[in-house]
Amino acid sequence: MKNITRLFSFIKPYKNLLYIGIFLTFAKAFLNPVRPWLIKVLVDNHITNTAFNKSFFNNLLPESVTGILWLVVVVLLLEITGQFFFNYVTSLLGQNVVKTLRDKVFAHILKLNTQFFNKTPVGTLQTRVIGDIENIASIFSEGLVTIIGDIVLLIVVVIVMFSMHVKLTLITLSTLPILIFATILFKEAVKTSFTKVRNQVALLNTFVQEHITGMKIVQIFHKEKEEYQKFEAINKEHREANNKSIWYYSLYFPVVEILSSVSLGLIIWFGGRDILSENSVTPGLLIAFIGYINMFFRPIRELADKFNTLQMGVVCSDRVLAILDTNEFIEQNNHLIETNAFEGKIEIKDLWLAYNPDEWVLKGVNLTIEKGQTVAIVGATGSGKTSLINVINRFYEFQKGEVLIDNVSIRTYSLDTIHRNIGIVLQDVFLFSDSIVNNITLNNNAFSKAQIIDTAKELGIHDFITSLPEGYDFDVKERGGLISAGQRQIVSFIRAFIYNPSILMLDEATANIDSDTEHLIQNITNKITQNRT
Repeated sequence: MKNITRLFSFIKPYKNLLYIGIFLTFAKAFLNPVRPWLIKVLVDNHITNTAFNKSFFNNLLPESVTGILWLVVVVLLLEITGQFFFNYVTSLLGQNVVKTLRDKVFAHILKLNTQFFNKTPVGTLQTRVIGDIENIASIFSEGLVTIIGDIVLLIVVVIVMFSMHVKLTLITLSTLPILIFATILFKEAVKTSFTKVRNQVALLNTFVQEHITGMKIVQIFHKEKEEYQKFEAINKEHREANNKSIWYYSLYFPVVEILSSVSLGLIIWFGGRDILSENSVTPGLLIAFIGYINMFFRPIRELADKFNTLQMGVVCSDRVLAILDTNEFIEQNNHLIETNAFEGKIEIKDLWLAYNPDEWVLKGVNLTIEKGQTVAIVGATGSGKTSLINVINRFYEFQKGEVLIDNVSIRTYSLDTIHRNIGIVLQDVFLFSDSIVNNITLNNNAFSKAQIIDTAKELGIHDFITSLPEGYDFDVKERGGLISAGQRQIVSFIRAFIYNPSILMLDEATANIDSDTEHLIQNITNKITQNRT
């Protein structure tokens, strides 16, 4: 319930939609029982003439059969109109909440540190941000407001039935204890099943995402059969989880139908006998009660389904809000320094870094790099070269020591300042499924296409880009798969250069490229490293 309360905080901008939805659900609850009552009056007062008494409300109705029939039509049209607007408003509310929540979750993810992404599978995050949040919409469009309306409808129907005939009402409700017991069992069983389903969906997404991304490795090592078997096992677990929920539904709904039929049979039996003995039941009253039985059991049947929809939303909300509760951020103090450019001096004093407790990657590192100086750091794989870059950029938090830029601790600078003034070219270049120009600017409107072209000419790579099918507008597709590793590296160099960083870091940027591309990149490097650290 705590998480449901938190979810309602996302409704505040759309509270008017919520109020309209609640008003419509109450209006439906009070309007729906009117039709069976009108039919009772029609039968008893105008067809069989067996009404034992006429209430005050009867006297307000038209005296002709046609007039009452038109009134039934009007009530029916009002019900249809109310249902339309109710469905529209609640769905609109759900989608608006989903949009707001998804924006907030993704904005939160953007602030998390690198270590969080190292230990959290991409498929799991994808499930949380897309699938789980979509299920939360059902809390508002199909769950909570609708459940309130169904409960109000049940209360109104019971009150109306008691006001008409106490004995028939008690007969109608005689199967209710069994129904309540069955509903409680069903609700608990399906909640467990839904939790497992969502967990298996996350596993499926993670597996598929990782293996599509790494398909080349799977095929190189001829592991298609083994990986298919792994997928088949996970998919089987997913199917079994869904089958359990299907089994519970298959049991529950026939139980509701049987109990509804039993109530209907009892009503017809006792009501029919009462009519024959000319006691207190009229044909119109019996017809009305048959209508009320359907009106009573239908919401109960739907309530169980909606409770499960609500439970699915609650399960998903727990998982989504767990991300919002994740506070794995880079620590920042309250007095941050903002600057447009660094001079470029870097000092590292007795630096210690561990990704896991007591597993030191960097141990007592001391290093001074003067402004404008070019320094190469050499070491074996795993010796900490990339870790040093990660620390200076504050992708990871170091445990001991000090790192200064321009004689100021990097923990005193804002992250925006650090990342804006330090450019990095990685060995493994990531390009988005977008055009060359957008991968260079990262859709920053501060740079025009003309600027990009001038910069490319300055660095001597204009001919390479124009040789592509659509030049600067060529879509490189996912991870830059339509261009070579060397071409991706060239794009990353111009991307770093266009942002004009004060400090430039190359993380083995020419390790996996051919000699011709390396020669071109060396020329680029000579230009972009001028007057920079």
